[in-house]
Amino acid sequence: MALARIARANLRKSASAYGSYASEKDFFKVGGYTSICDTTSHVNFNSDGKFSYVPAIKEHNCVNFSMRGISGTPYHQFPSANSQTVVQESESESELENDQPIYAGLEATKPGEKPRVVVLGTGWAACRFLKGLDTKIYDVVCISPRNHMVFTPLLASTCVGTLEFRTVAEPVTRIQEALAKDPNSFFFLASCTDIDTGKHEVYCEAVNNGGLPREPYQFKVAYDKLVIAAGAEALTFGIKGVTENAFFLRDVNHAQEIRKELLLNLMLSENPGISEEEKKRLLHCVVIGGGPTGVEFSGELSDFITRDVHERYTHVKDYIHVTLIEANEILSSFDVSLRQYATKHLTKSGVRLKRGVVKEVHSKEIILSDGTKVPYGLLVWSTGVGPSKFVKTLNLPKSPGGRIGVDEWLRVPSVEDVFALGDCAGFLEQTGRPVLPALAQVAEREGKFLVELFNKIGKQNGGKAFTAKDTPLGEPFVYKHIGSMASVGGYKALVDLRQTKDAKGLSLAGFVSWMIWRSAYLTRVLSWRNRLYVAVNWATTLFFGRDNSRIG
Repeated sequence: MALARIARANLRKSASAYGSYASEKDFFKVGGYTSICDTTSHVNFNSDGKFSYVPAIKEHNCVNFSMRGISGTPYHQFPSANSQTVVQESESESELENDQPIYAGLEATKPGEKPRVVVLGTGWAACRFLKGLDTKIYDVVCISPRNHMVFTPLLASTCVGTLEFRTVAEPVTRIQEALAKDPNSFFFLASCTDIDTGKHEVYCEAVNNGGLPREPYQFKVAYDKLVIAAGAEALTFGIKGVTENAFFLRDVNHAQEIRKELLLNLMLSENPGISEEEKKRLLHCVVIGGGPTGVEFSGELSDFITRDVHERYTHVKDYIHVTLIEANEILSSFDVSLRQYATKHLTKSGVRLKRGVVKEVHSKEIILSDGTKVPYGLLVWSTGVGPSKFVKTLNLPKSPGGRIGVDEWLRVPSVEDVFALGDCAGFLEQTGRPVLPALAQVAEREGKFLVELFNKIGKQNGGKAFTAKDTPLGEPFVYKHIGSMASVGGYKALVDLRQTKDAKGLSLAGFVSWMIWRSAYLTRVLSWRNRLYVAVNWATTLFFGRDNSRIG
């Protein structure tokens, strides 16, 4: 502790003498990049006549942040071998209560540089925005814990081998090539932990597997414009045991885990000595939630059982079943005739439909509100989405339901230069507009609207921070629903082209609808590469069946 106090006092005195240590957020820069090495206290004079102070603290690690213009300093000012102990002891001192850690990262843009747009997320809304952003006007930084967009309408097909996982994942650097090529545009594999709207900075924590200099690895990024498209999380309604025992279906890694668990249960159930009761439990697949995702996954499972399990797992084919549990009616947003068709078709395909409310989830059984116990081997939870923990922590206005509140132009009205869209955003009550459903087409339309607005603002020199106040924004965002589709298995699907739930419109069900469903989604896949993958996978599955290899 004494060493820490002496070092900090020496630093402050020296900084005061040379006038180079302005604040705890300032960086030590030497020749345009940061260098922390074994050194003694001295002043470095740069070619531009400026100087930077290097403290008299012995460092054991040399860190250089100079790639593609990033300049920074390690999180702690003293990253020597003994610095962790020193810092921890120093922070316990009352005289250091107000000291804050120093962040590496991207500083605010300078006059003459392009304005920087920071995008949080790689979902439908974020990627549609990134795809259309004019990078001749803006530099762009994308921050997300995954480096790809997931084509969610086809995600259920990957769980049973109808499609391979790479067919539904589109790398974000293919969607916006500037992230990989432009010197001042970046993709950071990280999660945003906080936003300082006053300083126009976001604070992030890198995805770390232990290979970085420290864990957690934190940094900051300054922005001129911020677009929050961080998505949502699966709703569990606070039901005990859901998070620990159920699988969700919102990302590729979720589909991978479901596929491994399904195939594992099939193979384990063939082992000698397994009782019939245990086989029935292992091979009972339960889906909670009768929305489009739950119904499509149930349909894919029924196809897998009918064609592949009956052929390749003949010893246990009579034990495997699918149960879909929904509190009300399945596909409640669809036309009544389509709901009836789906119910009839799923039942005929072997899917057991059960009404009920889940009260508690255990490792091997579900308890419903009426006391019924439902044993299971695989549990998939698909009951809709709600605000994420990150969104809940933000000190921003909230719309009904807890999403980030926005106005008609998708701006967060209480702060400057912050926009929100997709599943994490909703219209504020004072706008008089309803909160839009968490659908891919809603997010995509919002992304398209906002990127056109940004390109317009940028051309009018409103891209820099605090410069768009008087820029005319044009017409506000208006969402028009173009319809809904859902596959129910067995080469059958539903197509509901009504604009609202109570409106009249065209409704189709059957094989023709299935062809429309497949054609529509094939054309919506973002790249020709993935369209080819999807088409080839569909053809391969049709002629040779699904791949049942359990890898990983």
